[in-house]
Amino acid sequence: MAGIIRREDVDEVRERARIEEVISAHVTLKPAGVGSLKGLCPFHDERSPSFNVRPSVGRYHCFGCGEGGDVFTFLMKMDGMGFADAVEHLAGKVGVQLRYEDGGPARPREEPGKRQRLLDAHRVAQEFYAEQLMAPGAAPARRLLAERSFERADAEHFGVGFAPQGWDNLTRHLQGRGFTRDELIAGGLVSQGQRGVYDRFRGRVVWPIRDVTGAVIGFGARKLFDDDNGPKYLNTPETPLYKKSQVLYGIDLAKREIAQHKQVVVVEGYTDVMAAHLSGVTTAVATCGTAFGAEHARVIRRLMGDTAAGGGMQLRSGATLGGKVIFTFDGDEAGQKAAMRAFGEDQRFYAQTFVAVADDGMDPCDLRVANGPEAVKALVEKPTPLFQFVIETDLKGFDLDTAEGRVGALRQAAPRVAGMRDTALRPEYARMLAGWLGMDERTVAQEVKRAASTPSQQATPGRRGETAGRGHGDNGRGAPGGRGVDGGTGRPGAAGAPTSGIPAPDPRDPVARAEHLALAVVLQYPQHVPESFDELGPDAFLTPAWRTVHESVVAAGGAVTGKAVGPAAWIDEVLDRAPETVAPIVTELAVVDLPEDREAAVPGFVEGVIRRLVDMGLNRRIAHARSRLQRLDPAADFEAYQAAFAELTKIEGERRALREMA
Repeated sequence: MAGIIRREDVDEVRERARIEEVISAHVTLKPAGVGSLKGLCPFHDERSPSFNVRPSVGRYHCFGCGEGGDVFTFLMKMDGMGFADAVEHLAGKVGVQLRYEDGGPARPREEPGKRQRLLDAHRVAQEFYAEQLMAPGAAPARRLLAERSFERADAEHFGVGFAPQGWDNLTRHLQGRGFTRDELIAGGLVSQGQRGVYDRFRGRVVWPIRDVTGAVIGFGARKLFDDDNGPKYLNTPETPLYKKSQVLYGIDLAKREIAQHKQVVVVEGYTDVMAAHLSGVTTAVATCGTAFGAEHARVIRRLMGDTAAGGGMQLRSGATLGGKVIFTFDGDEAGQKAAMRAFGEDQRFYAQTFVAVADDGMDPCDLRVANGPEAVKALVEKPTPLFQFVIETDLKGFDLDTAEGRVGALRQAAPRVAGMRDTALRPEYARMLAGWLGMDERTVAQEVKRAASTPSQQATPGRRGETAGRGHGDNGRGAPGGRGVDGGTGRPGAAGAPTSGIPAPDPRDPVARAEHLALAVVLQYPQHVPESFDELGPDAFLTPAWRTVHESVVAAGGAVTGKAVGPAAWIDEVLDRAPETVAPIVTELAVVDLPEDREAAVPGFVEGVIRRLVDMGLNRRIAHARSRLQRLDPAADFEAYQAAFAELTKIEGERRALREMA
């Protein structure tokens, strides 16, 4: 079992990584007040920016869709990383050497320095291949691309290049740039022979394969010349960077669209990805030299965020809860086999899965050449549900004109229907199956019920041995369900709160607005908060949502702790002590805009906000004290009356002193 990343190392990475720089790689941020940045949310479509980032506290929050968290959360949501992957990725960027606990070994990753060297070598190699595409010897490569209606600009957009013929063109180029022989071998850029090393890719069109961050981690290459005795397609071998079971070509270009539209189109080749994107299907990706598998499903699932309950349910409008996964295959026998393999991964999604096969069996690249981009878009706009496609494929293997054929087909298809994750769809598919077979609906339903009761159908496919939460080596901090992550608890508004277990404040209530503002300044500017805030009692906040946040602030040590540790660490302290349902509210308050855009005026503004909150509390105490005094009879209990009068006088004095100070 791999070790868990030490908490202090996670905190150091979070502190060193500038959240505004990480987010700016995906979102254009503009100043929006003191210490605040704003842009269009990358997680949903919007015209007016509602995505706030506050670098001083290291948090972001969208007031449109409710997404929020820290720099790790952003990478997890945006790039489809697991928590530990996000920490390790940023650690390599900011130069933090991670340590691991629990007595387990470190995760099987190259140390940041060595890993970065391999990434640099791949970047230089990609630049070399791209330059060679315009060389005289690359005419066959340019011709192949032109035959598929790809122009020079298209090749540049996808980074397509040419590996020149010859044994060591790339080797000499990389060694001239300071990379060692061992590094080139470790990266899979060269192969080891009896007479030394030689370029792995020679005389081929080359596609760079990137990870979700856009870093080149490998290559795929197609042969061009008859004297090339290698396979038609040749990929980078397994390396510390390149794991074919996890790699999806085009994921760097498609990730944002996948996250926004909750849709992914899985095609079969590099040119299919290019054709799909150029046709407007910008959620297309492809596996690299292997069938679609469990690790690919996990990558897509993280990007789509399709783990919500009810995901995969198809609505009357054609939309689905949890999104769509659409597989495109050739219409030949190999394509049908690929569809059957994809069906084995269907249950790993909480999304509806579909198959799109052109009537003439053409793949997206050929379809674009023959019928234009609109034909590719039309292909994925009306796909067939994967279950229907698989069952219909099953039935093709039987002679349905005979009783034996129909019974055999029923026995083959019934377990498929019985194993459907969405139990509400089973009766409908049983009825459809009866129609396809020409059999009595009751007979088919009984066979499906019998198949469902067999042991093989008791475990949901794709769940055995799979953990649906944290990734390998994840220590849980910042992961779904942990601190700083929405976790599906609801959608806070400008002065609202998640509705899961906590009533949403009325935005028209002046008391709720005042309490909201007070907590915002306490979380964002603890260094300017007067001591009177920490003296407030548990009844200082009337609004339930804000009371729960105040309790978390008190549990974290109050504003005095915030002054000592600084704004970013202060938010971490509060989140550590906040219940799961309260964490999204804390994140929202940490980045919400304040009605003061003059930096020099912030200290006085913060003091004024807290003073008004304390004043409201004193007014409530005065009202209660007067009410109690009025209920007492001085003749019957003079001592109690005197004590109540003294208490009222004391509170009124506190309020008078507070107002005189202001």
